[in-house]
Amino acid sequence: MRTAGPGTGIRAAAAAHGISTGARRRRIDEATPVERDRAVDALRALAIVGVVLGHWLVTALVADGGALRAAGPLQHMPWLAPISWAFQTLAVFFLVGGHVATKGYASARARGTTYGQWLRARLARLFKPAAVVLALWTVAAACLLASGTDFETVHTLVKLALSPLWFLLVFAGLTAATPLLTRLNPLWPLAVVLHVDLIRFGFGGPAWLGWVNVAAGWLVPFTLGAAWTRGELDSRRAGWVLFGCGAAATVGLVMGAGYPVSMVGVPGAAVSNLDPPTLAVVTFGLAQCGLALLLRGPLRRWMRRPAAWAAVALANLSAMTIFLWHQTSLMAVTALGLLAGRLPGLHTVPDNLDWVAARLAWLPVFALALAVCCSAFRIYEQGPRRRTGGPSRVVRVHRRPCSAGVKSVPRA
Repeated sequence: MRTAGPGTGIRAAAAAHGISTGARRRRIDEATPVERDRAVDALRALAIVGVVLGHWLVTALVADGGALRAAGPLQHMPWLAPISWAFQTLAVFFLVGGHVATKGYASARARGTTYGQWLRARLARLFKPAAVVLALWTVAAACLLASGTDFETVHTLVKLALSPLWFLLVFAGLTAATPLLTRLNPLWPLAVVLHVDLIRFGFGGPAWLGWVNVAAGWLVPFTLGAAWTRGELDSRRAGWVLFGCGAAATVGLVMGAGYPVSMVGVPGAAVSNLDPPTLAVVTFGLAQCGLALLLRGPLRRWMRRPAAWAAVALANLSAMTIFLWHQTSLMAVTALGLLAGRLPGLHTVPDNLDWVAARLAWLPVFALALAVCCSAFRIYEQGPRRRTGGPSRVVRVHRRPCSAGVKSVPRA
């Protein structure tokens, strides 16, 4: 007998017709079992929001004649680099991913689910929406080139649109290796990153060696997530140690070892902390993971509010769609804006604070474009909605006096 998949209860409650927004929020809250750690979902949502806002703030498409070229405010205003620390939240996403993957794999084994079945279910949610993005941009690139659009412009647009795919490949690889990583101490991949950087920067080793850190660097927060599953990070002391040591190490590496201040890529920079990952971005990730662990208590209390939980739960159901389409949303607004001429904060060079103020004003427009993309493409992540003549099963069940046994949960 086939049971309802993860997320069924949340989707059914959210899609219920004929009820007010407040009632829908309450039904989403009721469809979540009491044992679910809502702080995990909140941390994932915060990580996604951080990445999206970060890209929208540091990515600029400058209109140069009949072409568009990529630029960034940190390239022209390097003194703004510390602001990037607030939006580089990938480590938190890998922390949550490692925790959810190891916990989910243990549950799957307890149910008798094979590794192959578990992995296919995990990867399907990553690659189905990714395949749609890839297909759409393949067609779009061909149409742009056929219409005579400058090749450099097409290259810039496609590179920005498909840049999130590197993350999915790394995340998928770590997810596939979950059975091997459940007991791995995070100090081992951290030691690999340390030695790679020592050889690269201290002894003049080859630059290609840095790509080892693409796996090793993100393996650090992923294995911290596994340690969280094992109960080794439950104390607040663990969070403070990670936060304090990570922050001190990052400041020391930036101030004393010459690592870049920016935790995101800067066009034209000789060294990037992110491409490939350096020891500085990994220690910064340790500090972020420590802060995330410290925030679990406050987030759990905040998630008791039906409105807050509904927003987080729905964001998690579309997490991959949001992540994959946020750059396309920015580019769509930029392209349509060209019809009105060169607009400040959208097509102009990001070289002063006026550009920053104008870009902040464009953020709601980007968000609206992203909402349109999510409405159109979230079906590839969530699956088709079942339409029936009556209310959903969750709604029917929660109309009964006794509903404590319902197990309708959002996707982990």
